Amino acid sequence: MTFTDRQRSALRLIVDTFAPGDGGRVPSASAAGTDDLTAELALRNPRAGEVKQLKMLLDLWDTRALGMALTGRPRRFSSLSQAERERVLLSLVDSRLEAKRGLFTALKGAALMPYYIDGGPAVWEPMGYPGPLGVRSDPPAPTIAPITITDHTSFDCDVVVVGSGAGGGTTAGVLAAAGLDVVVLEAGRMHDERDFDGGERHGFTELYAAAPQATLEGQISLVAGRGLGGGTVVNYSTSFRTPDDVREEWASYGAEQFAGDEYAASMDAVCQRLGVNTDHDRAATRDAIMERGAQALGWHSAAMPRNVKGCDQGIECGRCGMGCRLGAKQSTAKTWLADAHAAGARIVTGVDVRTVTQHAGRATGVVGRTADGHTVTVRARAVVASAGAIQTPALLQRSGLTNENIGAHLRLHPATGVWGVFDERVDPWTGSMQSRYVDDLKDLDGNGYGVLFETAPLTPAFDTGFINWRGGDEFRRRMDELGHLLPIAVILRDRDPGGTVRIGREGEPVVRYRVSPADTEHLMQGFVGAGRIAEAAGAHTVYSPHLRTVSYRPGKQGSIETFEADCRREGAVPGRVALAALHIMGSARMGGSPEVSAVDPDGQTWELPGLYVADGSCFPTASGVNPMISIESIAHMTATRLAASLT
Repeated sequence: MTFTDRQRSALRLIVDTFAPGDGGRVPSASAAGTDDLTAELALRNPRAGEVKQLKMLLDLWDTRALGMALTGRPRRFSSLSQAERERVLLSLVDSRLEAKRGLFTALKGAALMPYYIDGGPAVWEPMGYPGPLGVRSDPPAPTIAPITITDHTSFDCDVVVVGSGAGGGTTAGVLAAAGLDVVVLEAGRMHDERDFDGGERHGFTELYAAAPQATLEGQISLVAGRGLGGGTVVNYSTSFRTPDDVREEWASYGAEQFAGDEYAASMDAVCQRLGVNTDHDRAATRDAIMERGAQALGWHSAAMPRNVKGCDQGIECGRCGMGCRLGAKQSTAKTWLADAHAAGARIVTGVDVRTVTQHAGRATGVVGRTADGHTVTVRARAVVASAGAIQTPALLQRSGLTNENIGAHLRLHPATGVWGVFDERVDPWTGSMQSRYVDDLKDLDGNGYGVLFETAPLTPAFDTGFINWRGGDEFRRRMDELGHLLPIAVILRDRDPGGTVRIGREGEPVVRYRVSPADTEHLMQGFVGAGRIAEAAGAHTVYSPHLRTVSYRPGKQGSIETFEADCRREGAVPGRVALAALHIMGSARMGGSPEVSAVDPDGQTWELPGLYVADGSCFPTASGVNPMISIESIAHMTATRLAASLT
C-alpha cells in the first residue's frame, strides 16, 4: 500500500504549513523529508480502515469543495498564502465542532512529530539538542534468543502467555521457575543495546504501539510499549508500590488478598527481582527545579524509587524512553523473561494472537498470526492474557467472552504538562528520567483521588504533542526554547465511569474515553498547582497545555488567578487540551463476582475456566501512581496461584 502523487502533494502542503522553516537555514518540513516519514508512519498502522480514511482526506485536501467546507470559500489549499493556510488550520482547532478539533490534532501530530524526529542539526541546534547518541560499539551479548516464525507452526505446553511486558514477562518468569513448560507470544520484536541509539526515530517507530494512537474522541493520546519486554523497556523506571489506601479500595471489590500479606509478599518479590532502589536518584536539573518550587511553597517532595542498576543519571538516562543503551533499566527483558528463558521457556516474537481456543467449556490454547501470514497455534493447559489493558480485553472479546466488565472501567491516568520557562538552562532531555515527585494534591476530596506531580525527560518530537501551535513561526520559536523549559507533569487519578475498549469491525480495539466533570475539576486544580510550583521556582513565563494559548508572566503580565480562570474557560473537552495516557489500566478488573469484575481473585475469567488475565487490565481502579510495580505484583500473585494449581 502506498500514497499516490496527489496524496503526497497534499501531505507536503500540510506539513509545510505546520513547519514552514525560516526561509534560510532552518528547512521546511518537506525539505527535511518530513512527508516521507509521515507517510511511513501512517502505513505502519495495522488498521486498514484508518489508512483508507487518511487517503480519502488527502485526495480531497486540495479541492475547492473541501475549501468551501473548511472556510466557506471555494479555494484550493495550494492557492493560499502561508498566512491563509495557517488561518485554515487555526479555524479547525478553534472550531466548536469536536470533529474539526480532532482533525487538527491528528494533522498536527502527523506533521510536527516527524519533523522534529528527522529535522537534523538545523532544527535541533537552536534549542541546544545534540541529536541521537548512536548505537553502542560494545553492546553486551543478548541473554534471550527469541524464536522467529517462518512457517505455519504449532506448540504444545503447560501455559501459553500472551504478551511479554510487566504482566506477561513476570508471569512467564514465575511459571517457568515452578517447572512448567511455558510459551510466550509477543506481537513485537526484540530490541536491546545492539539497537538503541537514543534517537526518536528508532524509539517511536520500533518501541511503541502503532495503534490505537488515541481515544476515538481524540481527547487522549495513547502511549503503549511494543516489543519484547513491552512498556518496561521504554518506561521511566519509576517504581512505586501500590499505596495502602488503594490496596484497601481494590480489596473492597472482592479480591481481599490485595489488602493482605499475599499481595505484600508479591510486591516484595517484584521489588527484589527488579532491584528497586533510591541509590540512583540524583536529581536532574528539571527535578531539582521542581523540588525547589515545591519547597518554596512548603510542599512535600521526595525521591523516586527506581528499578535501575548502574544508571548514569545523565545523558544516557534522559534518552531511556527510547531504550536504555547501558542496559541499566531492569525491564522484564533483563529480569523475568531472562529467568524464564534460562528455565526453558520458549519465547516467540512477531506473533499477533487473535483468539483463545476452547473445548468443552475450557480454554485450550491460542491461535495467532505473523505479519507474513503464518498461523501459530499453541495448545496449552492454561492461557494467560497479558497483552495490556487495550489488547487484552480485545482478545477476550474476539474469543467470544461477553461479561459486561470486559472492556469496561478503563482507567488512563490522563496526563499532561504545565510549562515553566526559565532563564537558566534546563535541558529536559538529560538527567535521571524521574527522580522526584510532589504529592500534596494527591487527595483533593478526602477519598484518595487527585493529581501527582512529576517531571519527564523530553526530546523534541515528544515535546511537540504538548506545545500548542498558533502558527509556524511562533511554534518554531516556542520549540527553540526547549532547553529552557521545565515540564511539570500533571498525572490525574481518574474515577468511574472511566472508558471502554470494544472491538470494531476489523476485530481491533476501539478506545472511548471522556474526562468526567469531577476529574476535570481535579485536572484544573492540577494546572494551578503546577503553575504555582513553576512560579515559585523562578519561571518567567508559565504555559498550560491548552491548544489555545493560556499563559502568564509572574509579576509582569497576568497572575496565577488569571491563569486559573483562563484554564477553566478552555476546559478539558476533546480538542481543547493536550492529554496523554501512559498508564493504561483497569479494563478487565479483578473482583469477587462476575457482576462487578471480569476475572475472579485467582485471575481466572468467570466465563472460561483455564483463561487467566495478568496485567494492568486487572486493576479494580486506577493505582494513582506509576503502575509498573502494581502490574508485576498482580502478575506474580496470579502466576504463583496458577503454578500451585497446575503442579
